[in-house]
Amino acid sequence: MMIPKDKKILIVGLGLMGGSYARALTKAGYEVKCVTKDQSSIDYALKEGMISYGTTETDPVLIGGSELVIFALYPHIFLEWIRENGHLLSPGTLVTDVTGVKSAVVDEVQAMLPEGVEFIAAHPMAGREVYGVENSTDAIFRGANYIVTPTEKNTPEAIETCKELGRVLGFSRISELTPDKHDEMIAFVSQLTHCIAVALMTSNTEPHLVDYTGDSFRDLTRIARINEDMWSELFLLNRKKLVAEIDAFTGELHRMRTYLADGNTEKMKEMMRISTERRALFDKK
Repeated sequence: MMIPKDKKILIVGLGLMGGSYARALTKAGYEVKCVTKDQSSIDYALKEGMISYGTTETDPVLIGGSELVIFALYPHIFLEWIRENGHLLSPGTLVTDVTGVKSAVVDEVQAMLPEGVEFIAAHPMAGREVYGVENSTDAIFRGANYIVTPTEKNTPEAIETCKELGRVLGFSRISELTPDKHDEMIAFVSQLTHCIAVALMTSNTEPHLVDYTGDSFRDLTRIARINEDMWSELFLLNRKKLVAEIDAFTGELHRMRTYLADGNTEKMKEMMRISTERRALFDKK
């Protein structure tokens, strides 16, 4: 299902992700408008040719005239926006998002939207350690994964349109999960990895550590440069699943510690062999 080039697209929230969506969609030949809180972000986006129009105001005509609305906001701000302004969306409008948790968002948003407005959630598995529209780039989508998380309230047409949006943006693999399964997977592949990176950086207070590290430490801790406001919110919204993953990881780390303390070379090698085999799957083209 192709998304028509004359589709009236609105992005709400023009930070790193919203800006990257705007760049990709404009490059693909779509006209993109935006609503965001800072005029400086709009000025930058206009100068870069990423959008055709932007406003910091809640414009009923702009919102009501949009056919595809993409929310690139923190979860609590997204919910607040829908609560206050969702009534401005017109029947037939398709709404999607970029939020990193789904169970705490999807049902509530779907329940608040007016009749005839459909919300189909999605999660672009892409990002950078910096934020703000000035750091946006559509390059982060190339080779990345995109997850669509429909519910029984979604139509096949909306699901396919959301997947097509992922293809237009340039994602290489598009998957479909329930909101609950999405949160389970994200707790492991994204949130746990950020917890590990942060814990590594806080577990050693050596002031000259940077003078002694190699590529392995730098690679492993790349995501430790973290937006604490966004990630703490995501962690707390998915706390039950994340705590379970931290416990499971802690158990595996303790297992490796036990083998090391016992001098059990063969068991350590067995863990390493399994690790190597599983990691190799990520390198296949």
